Parts: sequence; structure tokens; C-alpha cells
Amino acid sequence: MNDTELLHLLALLKIEGVGDIVAKKLLNHCGSAEKIFKTKASILSSIDGVGDVLIKNLKDKSVFKLAESELKFIQDNAIQLWHYQDENYPNRLKQCIDAPVLLFASGSMNLNQRKIISIVGTREITSQGTEFCRKLIEDLAPLNPIIVSGFAYGVDITAHKAAMDNNLQTIGVIAHGLNQVYPKVHKKYVAKMEENGGFLTEFWSTSNPEKENFVKRNRIVAGMSEATIVIESAEKGGSLITANLANDYNRDVFAVPGRTTDKFSQGCNNLIKTQRANLLTSAADLIYILNWELHQKEEKVIQKKLFISLDDDEQKIYDYLQPKGKQELDTIALECGFPVFRISSILVNMELKGIIRPLPGKKFEVV
Repeated sequence: MNDTELLHLLALLKIEGVGDIVAKKLLNHCGSAEKIFKTKASILSSIDGVGDVLIKNLKDKSVFKLAESELKFIQDNAIQLWHYQDENYPNRLKQCIDAPVLLFASGSMNLNQRKIISIVGTREITSQGTEFCRKLIEDLAPLNPIIVSGFAYGVDITAHKAAMDNNLQTIGVIAHGLNQVYPKVHKKYVAKMEENGGFLTEFWSTSNPEKENFVKRNRIVAGMSEATIVIESAEKGGSLITANLANDYNRDVFAVPGRTTDKFSQGCNNLIKTQRANLLTSAADLIYILNWELHQKEEKVIQKKLFISLDDDEQKIYDYLQPKGKQELDTIALECGFPVFRISSILVNMELKGIIRPLPGKKFEVV
């Protein structure tokens, strides 16, 4: 996108009454932001959602001063731009009708892979929630997922840190411009996150972390991810908004259950109870429901081993699969006498040991 078109696009987004949905209608109809400002009122009025008031607002030249200031900030700070029609724009987010027309990015991000998950929850994370979040990301690390969150206190920063500890790409979707860090105490994590991941926002450098911005950015967190995971949440909270948005976008939602007396388990328990989230007790649940396959990272090492240690449950499954060959997960569970949720966890451990491998159709066989 050249500077002239970007200037007009920024100006368009500052016109009163032009949101993401209307902006896309105008762009699709006129072909470019620059042409929108040159199109006759009679033609614009034929576009659904464009009325006389909006057409009048398009004549407001003061928006170009704001656009020029933001364009200078973008150029001076080498901000990356992701237009909703660009190839580098998050593919899943692009499918959402209310996705931002323009995203601003910093860091080193590569979203050309399927496994992108968002992890959200309370800002007052408990020790149990912290441990679960860390263990979940550690167990998912062999699949190399991208971890998305909001860079806030609690669950957000715990997820980002766990991702960095496991050398996973992690992205913080922020509720303000890229000219500041919020909360300021998290500034120490910025450089490392930008080495493998970084930050996304739809907000200009003039935007501060206002309450309504956090609610608005949640649609990006939910929309760009294959699944949203709620670690801990009170009965009401921003993470539940993200979960509801994910459901609206037809994404998978997972929630970690807790005791009925725990304040920060109320939101998760309610999501599960109302069937708006899958129950999540381990990485195996996520892997099973999303039908992900583990890569055989240990294959070369395993070939050199003469003996592999198996516990009783693993040995029972191995003894069943060895003569049977390819078998479906449900069949293995039935024949070996394990509930499905239990056998999923066992099979993941056996995959990591290189004993079995997953096949299409949720089948498994001995390596």
C-alpha cells in the first residue's frame, strides 16, 4: 500500500459513522480509500448502510490532519501494517465480519500455520491456575502452537511467559497504540516477545488503554484463534466476553473446571455447564477435540533405545495395538477398558515416547 492510499485509509477510519463493516463496504464498492473521497454522493448513497449523514461526514477534511500525524508515527517507528485484504492478515480473523480493516504490528510474526490458540482468564490468577497454564503450554509445545493473549496481568502474562519459556511464538493483542506499554511493569517482556512473536492492535498512537478498548480488542483475540481457552474466571469478566465471541465466530472454546466454592472457577464452570465450552483438564483434551497430531520429535533418539519404560496402562494399550494394527481411539478405549478422557492422555504420553503414532480419522498404530 502506498503512502497516498494509506493516508486516505487512515482518514476514512476517522470519519464519524465509519466502522469496520461500513468501511469494508465502501472499499469493496469503490476499490480504494482514495476513490471513496472522490466518488459522487449519488453513487455512495446506493451502498447499503451509507446515508446522507455519512456522506456529509466524508467531506470533513479535518480527518486528514489526524491521518497525517498517524502516518508520520507509522513511518518514524517502522510499524508493520496488516490490511484485511493482505495475505499476511490473520486468515481466521479475516473471516469475521467485524474484523479490523487495519492492524498495526510490531515484532516478528509468522501466522502461516493452523495451530493458533488464545489463552485468557482472570487478572488475579491463583497458584493452581498458574501451574495449570504453564503445564498446558509445556505439554502443547511439541505441536509448536502460537499462543495469543492480551498482555494483561494474571492469566495473560502467565501464558506469554510460559510460551517464551518453551520457545513458542506468542502474540499480545493490546488495547492501545504501539507507542506505549500497559501495564508498564510488563515492559521488561516486550523485547523478548518481539523476538518470536510481538504485538497487534487496531488502535492508533493517540489511543490510551480505556476500558471500552479492552472489550473491543477481545474480538481480535477470539477471531484469529482456532480455539480459546479460559483458565480461570469469576462469574463476570472480560475473558467470558472473549469466550462468547469465540462461540459466535464458531470457534472451539475450552474452560478449566474448578470447585464450586472457588470465586475464579465460577465463570469456567458456568461455561461448561451451559455447554458453551469443552471441559479442559489437560493438553490431551485439546489435542483430541481439535484433532491435532503430535510430531515425532524423538524419533531418532528412540531408534537407538533398546528398552522404553511403559507404565501398566501404556503396556496394556501397547499389547492391544501391537497385533491389531490401526485402531480408532474409541475402539481402543472400549477394548482396553478406559474412559475416553483418560485414554486421550495416555495416548499423548505414548506419542511423546514414540511408541505409537496418530493417523487420520483419530486412529493410532504402534510405530
